[in-house]
Amino acid sequence: MIVAGEASGDLHGAHLVAAMKQLAPDLSLCGMGGGELRRQGVDILYDAAKMAVVGLVEVIAHLSDIRAARTALVNELRSNPPNLLILIDYPDFNLLLAQKARQLGIPVFYYISPQVWAWRSGRVKKIGRIIDRMAVILPFEKEFYQKRGVEVDYVGHPLLDSVRRTMSRGDFCRLHQIKPDNILLGILPGSRKKEIRAMLPVFLETAERLREIHANLSILLPLAPSLTMEDLIDCGLNRQKLDIKVITEDRYDLMASCDLVIAASGTVTLELAILDVPMVVAYKVSPLTWFVGNMLVKVNHASLVNLIAGREVVKELMQDEATPENISSALQDIFPGSVKRQGMLHDLAEVRRKLGGEGASMRAAQLALATAR
Repeated sequence: MIVAGEASGDLHGAHLVAAMKQLAPDLSLCGMGGGELRRQGVDILYDAAKMAVVGLVEVIAHLSDIRAARTALVNELRSNPPNLLILIDYPDFNLLLAQKARQLGIPVFYYISPQVWAWRSGRVKKIGRIIDRMAVILPFEKEFYQKRGVEVDYVGHPLLDSVRRTMSRGDFCRLHQIKPDNILLGILPGSRKKEIRAMLPVFLETAERLREIHANLSILLPLAPSLTMEDLIDCGLNRQKLDIKVITEDRYDLMASCDLVIAASGTVTLELAILDVPMVVAYKVSPLTWFVGNMLVKVNHASLVNLIAGREVVKELMQDEATPENISSALQDIFPGSVKRQGMLHDLAEVRRKLGGEGASMRAAQLALATAR
C-alpha cells in the first residue's frame, strides 16, 4: 500500500512505484493518491484530491474527507494486509496510519520526511518507534535525525530524475506562438484551489504593474493538472487586460523558457532552481493559520531553495508582505541584465550541487523492497 496526500507526493510516489516495478515487475499496489499513481497502475482506494488542503482552518473544513480516507485505508490494512506500507510526507495523517500498521505487524517505509526540522520536532521520537525505515530527500535531514538518535537514509532529491526541459526556448516559443525576443514572465500560483484564490489575483496585479513598465513582457501560466480554466477564471484571470498564455502541457519547458517567475512557495521553487530560473516566492494563508504557524515554525526560510542553501537566495514575500507592489519591485531587481540576477543564478547552481545526483527514486525503491516482509 502506498499513501500520498497531495500533488507533489503523488508525483514522487509515481516515480518510486515505476522504479520498484523495474526491480519487481509483478508488484501490485493499492492506496491513496492521484492521477500520477493511478497511471502507474496503483489501485486508488481514496482520491488524494479531496485531501489537498493547507493550514489549520482548511484542514478543519475537510475533516470528514480525512476521516473517510483513514477508514478506507485502515479497513484495507486489516482485511488484506500488504507486505509493506509506503508513506509519503503528509505526516499528521500518515503517522496515525503508521501506528495502525505497526499494531497489525505490517512494515512501514516512510519516503520524504515530515518537516520535523521546521516544527514539532518532538515527533522524531515517535517516528523512530513506529517506522521501520525512512528515506529522506533533503541534504540536511540525515544529520538532523542522527543528532536525535534516529538513523535514516539520504537518497537525494527525486526531482533531479524528472525535472528537465525537452526543447529549446526557441522551439517552445514557436510551438506556443510566443515572441521569443520578449521577456517571458511565468506565473505559478499553486496547484490547489485555495492557493490560487489567495495568490492568482495578487500575481495578476503584479504582472499588470510590470507590463506598464515593460511593453515587451509576455506572461505565461502553466495550468496545473489539479485545476481547470474555470478555476482560473473564477479567481480573476479574465478581469485584467493582460494577454496571458495559459498552457496545459510542456510545463517544464515553459518554466525553463521563462526569464523570471513569480511562484507560490512549495516544491515548484526547487523545480525552478533545477531549471536555473530566477524567481520571487510569495505566499498567503488564512490569518489564523499564519498566526499559529508563527508560534510553531522554527525555520528562518519558507522556500526549499533557501532552506537548502541555508540563507536567502531567492526573495520571499509572505502574508502581508506579498503585495503586488513588493513582488513587482523584487522582480525588477532580477530582470535580465541585472547584477542581482547574476548573483541569484550563481546561488541556484550551488543549491543544485547540494542536491546530489540523479537516481533518488531507484535508491528509494531498493530500500523499500528491502523493508517489505
